[in-house]
Amino acid sequence: MFVPATGEKFVAKAHTRGADVVILDLEDSIPPGEKQAARAALPAAAASVGQAGAEVAVRINRALDLAVPDIAAAVMPAVGTLMLPKVMGPEHIRLLSEVVAAREAAQGMLIGHTRFAAIVETPDALPLLGAIAAADPRVVALGIGAEDLSTELEAVPSGDMLYVYAMMVVAAARAARIQPLGSVGPFADFSDLAAYRASLKRSRALGFACQACIHPAQVPIINEEYGPSPAEVERARRLIGAFDVALAEGRGAVAFEGQMIDLPVVERARRLLLRAR
Repeated sequence: MFVPATGEKFVAKAHTRGADVVILDLEDSIPPGEKQAARAALPAAAASVGQAGAEVAVRINRALDLAVPDIAAAVMPAVGTLMLPKVMGPEHIRLLSEVVAAREAAQGMLIGHTRFAAIVETPDALPLLGAIAAADPRVVALGIGAEDLSTELEAVPSGDMLYVYAMMVVAAARAARIQPLGSVGPFADFSDLAAYRASLKRSRALGFACQACIHPAQVPIINEEYGPSPAEVERARRLIGAFDVALAEGRGAVAFEGQMIDLPVVERARRLLLRAR
């Protein structure tokens, strides 16, 4: 869940919202004249939003003259991830990784502590999604910025408009063994939560693993739709058990609750249990 780094009332309540990660924002929600104040607020804000166990991330600015001081302020033991907006390509990732490594060394931190969530928001970077996903070991998630990309394409963000680019993200992220972040649907609209839930349900079925949001009302919906339900977990356990019995009997496929299952189906069930854990 995004929270402005200087939004004191939002920061104070963020740990109660149920988000796995709270993203302290230095970018779009912070006016140009408030950037330094937002950087100065990070240590106290990180301690506040992380007090109930949520991971703390920081979204930095893209422009290098802002990104470097953002990194200097954000790289600390309490911050696990930097969200990188408007990523231009793999060399952009590697450049920022060098800056982060220097800051980690200066802080006496383990080199590699700080991970990256890379967000592509321009048409120029779309052909580079695969290279961006694999650019650096720090990259653990890849997504597209629906609102910014739609603006660049002079399009209205919708499931139809985002579908092709969303699937490119899923393929690139899965190939690089990182998390595809996002959904096939509008990001900023929290007026219709039923429609939001429907878009998440579709997006999870398409392969997305996690999603960021801007409003607390969206958090439980993401957790419910992107997290395995108890019924899904129990069915996965039964399915794996049935397959294990079949293997012991020398069969590589078996009927299970009206469905023929073989190794790829079982592997999906195993991955679901991994997510549940």
